[in-house]
Order: sequence, then C-alpha cells, then structure tokens
Amino acid sequence: MTVVDEVLLELGRPVATPVRRVAAAAVIRNPWAGRGFVADLQPEVEEIAPGLAHLLTGRLVETLGGVDRIEAFGKAAMVGVDGEIEHGGALIHTPYFGNVLRELTEATSIIVFSDDRLRAGEPLTVPLWHKTAAATRSHYQTCQIRVPDAPRPDEIVVVAAASSGPRPNARIGDRLTDPVVRLADLDALENAR
Repeated sequence: MTVVDEVLLELGRPVATPVRRVAAAAVIRNPWAGRGFVADLQPEVEEIAPGLAHLLTGRLVETLGGVDRIEAFGKAAMVGVDGEIEHGGALIHTPYFGNVLRELTEATSIIVFSDDRLRAGEPLTVPLWHKTAAATRSHYQTCQIRVPDAPRPDEIVVVAAASSGPRPNARIGDRLTDPVVRLADLDALENAR
C-alpha cells in the first residue's frame, strides 16, 4: 500500500513549494508469531528485511519522481497483537533494512522511526527528518498511515516514508544555529515578565 499526501495550501494560502509526503507499506506474516519467545531473530531478519527495504524504497523513489526528489525520510513497523514490538523493530532497526533504505535514498542521516503493537486498521504516525542533515528542523514532519485490514494478529506492517521537501512555511530555525538555552535562562526570562 502506498499513501500520498500533497500539501498545496496552508491556512488557505498556497505554499511556496508544494510538498509530497509518501508512506509505502508492506504487510507480511510475522515469522515469529506463535513460536513463543524466540531468542535469535537474526536469521529471519537477514532473509526478510533487505527485500522489504528494496521494495519500499523503490515505491518511494517512483512515487516522488526520483531519488533526488527525496529530502526527508523515516521508517516504521506495526506489529499485530500476537507479536512483540521487538519483531517489528528487528525488521527496521538493523542494517539489513536501515542501511539499504539509507543507501538507496542517497542519505547519510540516522533514520527516525516509530513502532507499535496495533490492531488492524489503527493508524501509525511516521516521523520524518532530513536525509543528510538531521539537525535541519524545517524537515521535521510526520505522515500517517493506516492499512484498513492490517496488521492482523499474526502480521507485521513495515513502512518506509519520505518527503519531497520541508514542512510548508517552515520558519523556526535550525538546531545547529540555536542559541544555548538553559533552565536558568528561562527562569530569568520568566521572572523578568
């Protein structure tokens, strides 16, 4: 499933540059469901995660019109109620998924993520940030995905998401240029009011 969100207006005004956010999801059977506690998840991760990363990243690149159109990215996993959150984490938090997603999007940043145990049809918010400059606050944004019939109890939904640009009308600066702010400074500011 691929979901596209295109922002053309903000507060009724056209945005300077329209932004497309895309979430691509694959629903798979949870290979660990029904097996009890599995100590070593690595064999299934090595088998499953790289293919998922290739598939989902390909969808992002195709939907946004090329790897050069991807400015921000994120990843997520939704685990059905018969699985552990660690099952989703195993598929997205290892180099078998993350490094593949990063390389295929020509990125260098660590990949921001979300994961949860959910019932079928429940939404998950996927955070995004800049693919090469994680401190670039203009690209901090989210997209939401909901698969109407997944994850079933023995399924996992794996998600890769991307954006073609920053939040509309971003104007709150950058973490690298922020002033140093300490609690004492905030207390002094409050007392001066």
